[in-house]
Amino acid sequence: MQDWGFPWNVAATDSVVSNGLLAAIAILVSNNLRYYRPKKGKYIYIVIICAAISGLWSTIVKHIMGAIFPGQTDYMQFLTKLMPFRFDMAFLTACCMAFMSELYYTLQEQKESELRKTDAEKMAREAELFKLRQQLQPHFLFNSLNSISALITIQPAQARKMIQQLSDFLRGTLKKDENQWISLEDELQHLQLYLDIEKVRFGHRLNTAVNRSEEAGKLQLPNMILQPLVENAIKFGLYDTTEAVTIQIDATQESNYLVITIQNPFDPETSSPRQGTGFGLSSVQRRLYLLFARHDLLNTAHADNLFTTTIKIPQP
Repeated sequence: MQDWGFPWNVAATDSVVSNGLLAAIAILVSNNLRYYRPKKGKYIYIVIICAAISGLWSTIVKHIMGAIFPGQTDYMQFLTKLMPFRFDMAFLTACCMAFMSELYYTLQEQKESELRKTDAEKMAREAELFKLRQQLQPHFLFNSLNSISALITIQPAQARKMIQQLSDFLRGTLKKDENQWISLEDELQHLQLYLDIEKVRFGHRLNTAVNRSEEAGKLQLPNMILQPLVENAIKFGLYDTTEAVTIQIDATQESNYLVITIQNPFDPETSSPRQGTGFGLSSVQRRLYLLFARHDLLNTAHADNLFTTTIKIPQP
């Protein structure tokens, strides 16, 4: 404005008043969009509001400057002629601020929505994992109690031993529920409590062979994930035969996976290994999917009257 011949105090005052009110308008528009969000396809309302605010801004600036410089006739005439251009600039500024704010708040809402969705999915997964862990024990517990009941009259010493083993197993289970991940070595120690109970039930008919490499023993896996698989192997291996059976458990490290295989003999005429309908297999497969979102971490195969279950646990 000084280039157009106006005094510096007039130019400075005009700049402060005009830009200060324009900044206030931009902040007002941005704050309002935080609480009022037009529906999709209704953005014309933002344009209308910006036009109305820009018109109000033009009127206020003209009146303020007229009150400050009542004797500056040349300036007021210049301001009146320049007002349409100033309105356009204010309208453009308000629209840019409005749509930038709309984009920002939309992205913030989407981010918060994704976080809420992620938290809800995490809570649902944890609830389902907890439910699956709680479902692992009842049928094993009922079988153990039935065996204890049968032993009380004929072998009371064995019954007392089995009660103690069952107590140790359940106590260990409660402690392990606090930690979702444990080392393979700790898992096998807890699994041995379960196998000791089963050996009391089945006597000499049940034999187990556990082989693991030294590096595999330090790898991590979800707690109590082996117990339902071994229980499944015992079910298919011993329930339909009177002969001695060996359950083979092998654990190795392959690349970035802990690979565990469980083998048991089966009678194809009385068992149905192809279907894998036991709760043990389905619960483990569901747990692995909830933890890793993969369906290929549990596989079963049968050949030469041997049923093999293989699980792969990705390592961090």
